[in-house]
Amino acid sequence: MIKFSNVQLGYGGRPVLNALNFEIQKGDFFGIVGPNGAGKTTLLKAILGLLKPVKGEISFLNIKRGHKKRIGYVPQHASVDEIFPIKVLDMVLMGRYAKMGILKRPKKRDYTIAEEMLKNVGMEGMAEQNYRELSGGQKQRTLIARAMVGEPDTLILDEPVEGMDIQGEIAIMELIKNLHTEFTLTVILVSHDLNIMANYVKTLSIIHNNTLKLGPVDSILNEETMAKVYGAEVKIINISGQKVIISKIK
Repeated sequence: MIKFSNVQLGYGGRPVLNALNFEIQKGDFFGIVGPNGAGKTTLLKAILGLLKPVKGEISFLNIKRGHKKRIGYVPQHASVDEIFPIKVLDMVLMGRYAKMGILKRPKKRDYTIAEEMLKNVGMEGMAEQNYRELSGGQKQRTLIARAMVGEPDTLILDEPVEGMDIQGEIAIMELIKNLHTEFTLTVILVSHDLNIMANYVKTLSIIHNNTLKLGPVDSILNEETMAKVYGAEVKIINISGQKVIISKIK
């Protein structure tokens, strides 16, 4: 669905990622990991169309002539400006602007879609709540609903469980998993949490030495690769069907 052909990414003539040649397949659950500063945000900006390649080409396949890319983006909830009070429903309706026009008022269909999506993400009955008074998990559910009301083909999430406890992490990831299945989405997930990646994504890409290594998560997420990328020995174990990655203490 998204193809990188010999792509180089960088800023002001300084290369960050080189020789990117890969495809994200339609319907995949695609994970992006890497050490801090490796280039995860840079790669995400390129996929979103916010950063043009220094070299090479990024193409979006299977899009009919005249049709726009339908991408829903979910930022980290902590990065969303909360200065102005806004209701949950109004926050979600922002995701309809691309379809209804930014200067037009929402119609009955827009409200119906927003309310239905709030129900889908477990926020039924919260439409009139003030967004900035929500918990971290509720804010993330609201932002997911905002991305989904634009009826995307692809859902991109940047650190969706950042700052959450274990129970909150599982709840959000199960929600994303269910949306992926129910709406036949291509999901692209950026996270530093290797345990999340090990148990949810299908294809994993690891940024290392200014380029990308990727493959099925079961084959690429191994102790040898983790040691090379993160410079630390890890042990991958299976507990009740769940993979757990543990750092070894020397």
